[in-house]
Formats: sequence, C-alpha cells, structure tokens
Amino acid sequence: MSEDKINEPNKNSGRRNFLKFGALATGLTLVGGGLQKVFSGEKGTGEKVRLLSPDGKVYEGDKGNLCEVRPLPVSNEEARKGIPNKKFVMVIDLAKCDGCKKCTEACQAMHYTESDREWLKVFTMKEAEADAPYYFPKPCFHCDNPPCTKVCPVNATFKRQDGIVLIDNERCIGCRSCMAACPYSTRFFNWSHPDQKQTAALGNIKYSPEQSVPRRMGTVEKCDFCPDMIRQGKMPACVSGCPMNVIYFGDQNEDAVTNAAGVTVKLSKLLSDNAGYRHLEELGTEPRVYYLPPKNRKYPVPDMDKVDRVKNTKKPTEMVMDNM
Repeated sequence: MSEDKINEPNKNSGRRNFLKFGALATGLTLVGGGLQKVFSGEKGTGEKVRLLSPDGKVYEGDKGNLCEVRPLPVSNEEARKGIPNKKFVMVIDLAKCDGCKKCTEACQAMHYTESDREWLKVFTMKEAEADAPYYFPKPCFHCDNPPCTKVCPVNATFKRQDGIVLIDNERCIGCRSCMAACPYSTRFFNWSHPDQKQTAALGNIKYSPEQSVPRRMGTVEKCDFCPDMIRQGKMPACVSGCPMNVIYFGDQNEDAVTNAAGVTVKLSKLLSDNAGYRHLEELGTEPRVYYLPPKNRKYPVPDMDKVDRVKNTKKPTEMVMDNM
C-alpha cells in the first residue's frame, strides 16, 4: 500500500499530536478540561507526583492515590457547535483488519454500553462464493446529509460544524424515528437503566451529548466519534484500541489522518492511491467514513460457520449485510 507519510512519530505521542490539542510541561502532567477528582486518598505508595491544571495551578499528591479523571463536559451549546475549523473524517483499511474486535471492546468500555449492543460492529463479508471473506467494521457514518436529523421532532439528533452527528439524550423522547430513517442501522434504543458499573464509575458527572454518558433509559444512542476525547487531543477509543492500525482518524481540512501507531498520512493521497470508497454513498448521505478495499490480505480465511452470513453483490459499495 502506498502511503504519503507526513511524519511518523512514536506510538506514545502520535495520537495526541495529530490534532495539536495535547501538551506536556517538564516534570508535570497536564490535566485538561477541568479537574473533577484526581487524588482518591484511598491508598499511598510514598511516591509524589505533580499535576498541572489548565489555569496554571500545581497539585501534588501520592501516586498510589491517583484515579482516572474525566474532564468536565462542555456546555450543551458548545457540544452542539462542535470544534471550530475542524472537519473530522475516518478511514478504515479493510486489508489490515483481522476481525479481532478490539475496536468494539474499546468502544464499549469507553461508553459503558451493554453486551447486547455494539456501536461499532465487525461483520464478516464475502462478495462472491469463490472469494475469500474479509472483515468490515461498521460505525456510525456521521453523514454530511444525514436522514436521521431531518426526522427528529425535537432536534435531539443534530449535525455539528465539525462533521460529527450527535444525540442529545436530554431532548430525546424515544420515538425512534431516527432509527427508522438511518439506512445503515447504526442506532440503538436503550431499553434498560444504566448498570451499577457505569453509575459507580461516573459518579455525579454532568451529562453532555459529547460524552454520551451517563446513558439514559428510553433514548437512542450510537457511535459518537468520542468528541470528548478529541477535545483532549486523543484519538477515538476504536482508533487507539485497534492493534492492527486499521482505523485512521483526522481532520479533512488539514488533509491528514493518523492511526494508533502514530503514523500520519495525507488523506487525499491515501484515498486516491488505494481506491477509497464510502459505503452505500449512492444513497446521497455523504458519509464521513471511508473504506480502503481488502486487497493483498495476509490473514487466514475465517470459519464461515461461526460468522455472520452475508449476501453476494457486485462491488464493495453495493455490499448488503444481513442483520444490519
């Protein structure tokens, strides 16, 4: 595969640098978005660490008492506008995918989704009887012409200026019109109350459409591109969680996308050199997720008795998947 490499930073820094939001100070760890709970006070190791807040204040405490910090959510108004001057895009290289579903696992862990739904589902595809099957990760496509936003009677699902489509569960009335309108079947209805694991992990965190948590019973939910992580200069969970570096993510305005290995490539060249396409783009939805065809695959043929059955079609853009 020909890739015009803009730069090839190390694996630890690449995921932060691609959006130029991340930052580090010498000897200090920068905690962005507001401090909620940094030192738990439950146990200690004797080793001190210092944290630098966005307003320049330094906090010190025992390393053993550190706990995960979730940044304070942005206002609902900011969440609806999106990140200025950005146009986010995703590219999935089908030739690299080995079907491990680590992207799905990372997504579910980030959003505390139940086991009966997968915001990013990995299908096993086969275009013809004699062809070898391949894997097809399917997130929400964050369409530029989304049918879902047009049918919502309360403006609960909306398109942002940065290309991301979100759902405001404080507005959602659970009518499921958006689910019927979505041609990709990437939306799910939340039939149950949040489990205790989610409640304990999130505490009394304020809801934001950008975080999609705390999740709410009786509302619709879907892949959200992890906009709260993007604001921190991090990759979406599925991107950083993929061990095969299958998923690229970045800014179309900068014509650059980056994968989990920190490899940044020119978006336009990546698509043109590899015959990139968008799934069912003939519907006029203008998806913001692109695919690279599964050429030159190196992985063993999967056991078709254990995977989703698929229908044979003429070309990748016309693939039809059962149970979508």
